[in-house]
Amino acid sequence: MAKLYIQYQQPKDKAGFDEYYLNTHMPLAKYVPNIKASSIDRVIQSQNTTLNLYMIVVIEFADLPTLQSAMATPEWKAVMEDAKNLEKFLNEPPIIMITQ
Repeated sequence: MAKLYIQYQQPKDKAGFDEYYLNTHMPLAKYVPNIKASSIDRVIQSQNTTLNLYMIVVIEFADLPTLQSAMATPEWKAVMEDAKNLEKFLNEPPIIMITQ
């Protein structure tokens, strides 16, 4: 299994971020092919970091080649293009990690 983790720090506009993320950005992601599962979790507390984390998103794929293939699709490119619209709500860009 391969996973894409996206960590968001506290946004400068929580209400605007939540509204846009949940009602505009995430619906685009449902069109990305071969996603096995996804989750959105709010960070209540974090330890051993200076980051003020707000949300962690996990997107799961069967394996790394499937994830890489999905990232080459027009649907993924639409999600990435739309991610630019989140910048106005954020103080920092999200941290993005791929694991296997």
